[in-house]
Amino acid sequence: MYTKYQARPAGLGAASRLAAVSLWLVLFALPVGAQTDVSTLSAVTVSGSQAGAVLTRPVSTGSNLDLTPMQTPASLEIISRDQLEERGDHSVVEAVTRSGGISAMGHPGNGGSSLSARGFTDTTSVMRLYDGMRQYGGVGLTFPFDTWSIEQIEILRGPASVIYGEGAIGAVVNVVPKKPGRGPVENELEVTLGTDDTARLGLGSGGALSERWSYRVDLSSMRTDGWVDHGESRDASFSGALQWDATEDLSLRLSHAYGYQQPMKYFGTPLIEGVQQEGLRERNYNVSDSEIRYRDQWTDLYVLWTPSDTATVRARLYHIDSQRDYRNAERYIYNPGSGLVDRSDNTEIHHDQKQTGLTADAAFEGKLFGMDNRVSLGFDTSVSSFRHSNNTYTGSSPSVDPYQPVPGYFHSDEPTIPRYRNKASQYALFIEDRLALTPAWSVLAGLRYDHTKLSRQDLLTDSTAFERRYAEFGWRIGTVYDLTPDLAVYAQYSVAADPVGGMLLLSPANSEFEMSRGKQLEVGLKQTFWEGSGEWTLAAYQIRKTNMLSRDPGNPALRVQVGEQSSRGLEATLAVSPARGWRLEANATILRARFDDFQEAVGGAAVSREGNVPPNVAQRLANIWISWNFRPGWTAMAGMRYVGKRFADNANSLELPSYTTTDLALRWDVGKDTTLTARGYNVFDKAYVTTAYYTPTQWLYGPGRRLELTLNHRF
Repeated sequence: MYTKYQARPAGLGAASRLAAVSLWLVLFALPVGAQTDVSTLSAVTVSGSQAGAVLTRPVSTGSNLDLTPMQTPASLEIISRDQLEERGDHSVVEAVTRSGGISAMGHPGNGGSSLSARGFTDTTSVMRLYDGMRQYGGVGLTFPFDTWSIEQIEILRGPASVIYGEGAIGAVVNVVPKKPGRGPVENELEVTLGTDDTARLGLGSGGALSERWSYRVDLSSMRTDGWVDHGESRDASFSGALQWDATEDLSLRLSHAYGYQQPMKYFGTPLIEGVQQEGLRERNYNVSDSEIRYRDQWTDLYVLWTPSDTATVRARLYHIDSQRDYRNAERYIYNPGSGLVDRSDNTEIHHDQKQTGLTADAAFEGKLFGMDNRVSLGFDTSVSSFRHSNNTYTGSSPSVDPYQPVPGYFHSDEPTIPRYRNKASQYALFIEDRLALTPAWSVLAGLRYDHTKLSRQDLLTDSTAFERRYAEFGWRIGTVYDLTPDLAVYAQYSVAADPVGGMLLLSPANSEFEMSRGKQLEVGLKQTFWEGSGEWTLAAYQIRKTNMLSRDPGNPALRVQVGEQSSRGLEATLAVSPARGWRLEANATILRARFDDFQEAVGGAAVSREGNVPPNVAQRLANIWISWNFRPGWTAMAGMRYVGKRFADNANSLELPSYTTTDLALRWDVGKDTTLTARGYNVFDKAYVTTAYYTPTQWLYGPGRRLELTLNHRF
């Protein structure tokens, strides 16, 4: 096949041409007209010191065709390494939530990593990737967590099942680590000291070892006492890669990443008679022998073959191993009769999650019916297992005074033993095609078929609890038109699927239901201006998700799959250097998210929540970052983050207040390779809550004022 293709560089090979034609025939045969009750403008948020360079640089997220954001009919944002360093975002969640339209809703139960995007929440709707690899199952991703080893973060908003499979209706966040380079060996050291006894250390090294071998190694560690009582946390991470350029067109890269975390053992603060008490902001109601520990390992072998200028073949074999341990008193409810906080649901859990997978794709450039065409075909397969040990969440600890809690100790009469094991065998076939109708007008289409075999073994009875197969098609069709060389308008319609819960956590009851379905129509504008020193984007979208689980009005003890949720919104971004030494980056989101058909059980009766806003969804979001190089070697920086009100429950009876935090920084370039930066986070010490956990009246506070001093040296 390759010989034929190489002999005809101006056209696609017969198989690739057939695949491209077949894809277009299939997509045009789909009932687009019957489903276009959705309308959208999508945002492309672009960050970085050179805005134009970002929009015109190929990225790995959003397509397997190595398209630039300007060529992609979707909302694609890039957070560069320079931005991570300038803003001082040490955690992935902190960095991602400075982008447009995304807010955090992390808590210990989801590994602190869950996000909300375009009205949809948690890992079953907002997917996280590490260098394009996906940990299957949606059980709370705990790696990566630190930004030291990261080269950039790519964010694709809206349904993305065509590229990554089910579970990406809201957005996909791809964390791209630093890679081996062919240049001379360069090293980097970073040391940070801050309030709350915070200390961070980062070490990095990479470059060419010989004409064919290169490497990259990054290590980081952190410790802090945290912003609540007994809020200590520790972590360490390693990322290493060795690359062999066997020939000019064939390279192999072996990578391994390891993360160890002991995060803050804080599960929130209860409301007192339904009211938030700022005096409890630093109280922690967990037991003294509590434990949270995460250990993650990601290993992969990546092969890249470019037999010609018009053909690229990629393959990746990978293995993921995650161990998570919890032992905590997790539920806190204020008792007005006793004036104490009652603690219950003493929970001990152990996760043992493993996954081995292989993914490969081939992309070809050529001519289709005389027009420039690029097509990609590929497959993805993986085998996953998830063993869950617990104590049936049974146990309680003594009640405590709200203002002076005595931690006490963990107690449960139930043993912590393995209870069940879920296994998933998954494979997918996908194809994408981009056809340039004219030099200024292109259309892009994609189709993906996913098949999963899921089973659950009851480890107490050594019996099969259920065995189920799922099969889903996801597809998209979009177009991009360049009004001018620097201004593009685009539109896209996509269909995606979400599981009704984390696949590796599905209960026997929930396994009976089909996937939820999502449909989005999106249009938008992207423009660079002032010779690449500025850019702006505007987007509008509408997403509708159906087949959600809802209570049966006739029998509230049962669930039926009739629920529906929708969202529509506007997203705008701006990145510009308005004058010498100045840089401004901003984004804003206006969102309307609603339950269209949803019921829950209240007091044994089914109650409709139609028209209510889903929990943890902020309908107003905004970020701004300004830097000013006011004299040689000196840069002042300021950032503001605004998160609108959210609701803690489906009834919308408890409102999480909106908040604005302000960060300030001053950087001194001591020399060409050395910088010293003083930072203040939440400098006005705003008391705010990020999410509700376990019960609607148990809220998690965000960090208060923090001060840090960072030394960075390259050599």
